[in-house]
Amino acid sequence: VELARVERTFKFVIVGGGIAGVTCVEQLSSQIPSAEVALITAGPHIKAVTNYKQVSKTLEEFDVEERPSSVLEEKFPNLTVIHSAVQSLDTQSHSLETTDGRLFGYEKLCICSGGRPKLLTEENPYVLGIRDTDSAQEFQKRLSKAKRIIVVGNGGIALELVYEVEGCEVIWAVKDKAIGNTFFDAEAAQFLIPSLEADKPESAAPCKRHRYTTEEPAAGASQTFTAETGSALGPDWHEGINLRGAQQVRQLALAPFLLSAGRWTFGCDFVISATGVVPNTEPFLLGNNFALADDAGLQVDEHMMTSEPDVYAAGDVCTACWEHGPLWQQMRLWTQARQMGWYAGHCMAARVLSETIELDFCFELFSHITKFFNYKVVLLGKFNGQGLGPDHELLLRCTKGLEYVKVVLSAGRMVGAVLIGETDLEETFENLILNRMDLTPYGEELLNPDIDIEDYFD
Repeated sequence: VELARVERTFKFVIVGGGIAGVTCVEQLSSQIPSAEVALITAGPHIKAVTNYKQVSKTLEEFDVEERPSSVLEEKFPNLTVIHSAVQSLDTQSHSLETTDGRLFGYEKLCICSGGRPKLLTEENPYVLGIRDTDSAQEFQKRLSKAKRIIVVGNGGIALELVYEVEGCEVIWAVKDKAIGNTFFDAEAAQFLIPSLEADKPESAAPCKRHRYTTEEPAAGASQTFTAETGSALGPDWHEGINLRGAQQVRQLALAPFLLSAGRWTFGCDFVISATGVVPNTEPFLLGNNFALADDAGLQVDEHMMTSEPDVYAAGDVCTACWEHGPLWQQMRLWTQARQMGWYAGHCMAARVLSETIELDFCFELFSHITKFFNYKVVLLGKFNGQGLGPDHELLLRCTKGLEYVKVVLSAGRMVGAVLIGETDLEETFENLILNRMDLTPYGEELLNPDIDIEDYFD
C-alpha cells in the first residue's frame, strides 16, 4: 500500500451503513465526541433504529428506518460519511481502499458489512433474493406482473412474504416438517397456520379482502400454500411496499422458470430465495489472516475483536466465538445487530481510553420480540430446546386464534419460552429464567390460565 496516497486517517473507521454499523458509530461518537470517525457505506441511505423501547431487562423493541446519511453527520460533527464500497483492506498498514480508488487509514476498524442472501442459484434472472430496500423494490416491480411465485425458505422473511403477498398464487417450498422452523417447533407452526387461511384484519389503507388456502401435499412433498388473491410487508423491513401481483386472471402460458421440489415441478414467474444470509466478508479477506468460523463469519472474541489487530466486527458478518452463556445463542437478527454494534463501539472506546469492560448483559439471555402473521412473538433463551439434549421437558398452553405459550424446562428450571399473542408473560418468564428458580413444585400449574402467574411470582 502506498501510504503517501492515504487521503485521511481516522481514529475509528466503521464499514457498513446497516443497524450494526450505524449503532457502532453512534456509540463511539457519543462516548468520545472528539474522535474523528468515518462511516464507509455503499448506499446513500443508512438504517437507523427508531422508537427504541427497553421492554424488560433483556427484551427491546424498535423500528428500523432508512434515513439519508446526512442525518448522522448533522448529529455528530466529527463524523465523515464516505459513500463507496470497500475494494480491499490491508490490516498491516491499517488502510482501506474504496472501489472509487480512494485510500483511508484507521487506528481502529469495525467491519459491519452484514450478510448477503444465500441464493438457490447465482445469476439467474428469475431467482430473487430479498435483503435490502433495492431488492425489495425490485421484487415489488416484478410482483406487479406476476401470476404465480414460489417462495423458498423457512425463516422470518419467508414467513412474512407468504402472509403478505396478494393478487397472485404463492407456492411455499419448505424442506422442514413445519413452517418457520428457525423460530418455531411444529406445535407453534400449527397454531399459526390458520392465520394463512383466515381473512386478514383490514389495514388502515383500503385494501382488498384476501384468503389463503392450504393444499394437502402428497407424502414427502413440500407443503404448498396458495394465495387466491393477494398488502404490505410489516415495518420490520419495508413499510408501505405494496406486495400485489397481477390481478387480471388469465391462463398461464408456459412459465419461464421451473423449480423442482421433490416429485413436484412448478412453473412460475419467478422464485424468491429466502433461505438466510452468508456473511459478507469478501473484500476484507485477501492478503489478511482473518480466522473464519464454520459459517464463514469473521470470528470475534468477547470484545468483538477479530483475529487481526485493531479490527473489530459486529452484526451478520461476524460469528460470536467466545464461550456462550447457557441461555444465549447467536441468530442473525435486527436485535443482535443493534446489540453487537453498540457493544463493539463500547469495546473500541474502552480500548482507546484504557478501560476494562465486561461482556454485556444482553449476551446473558437470548431474547427477541417480533411479529408474525400479525401476532406478537417473544422468544426467550433456548426457546426450541437448542442444545439441551433429551433431558428437557415442555409445558404448552394454547388458545386457538388467541395465544400460544411454550415453556422449556431443564432440571426443573425454566431455560426458554415461546410466547405468541398478547400473553403479557415475557417479563415474568424472563425473571424466572434469569433467577434459575426451581419450578418443580409447580408442575403444570405453572401455565394454569386460572392462576395469575405475574402476581404469583412478583
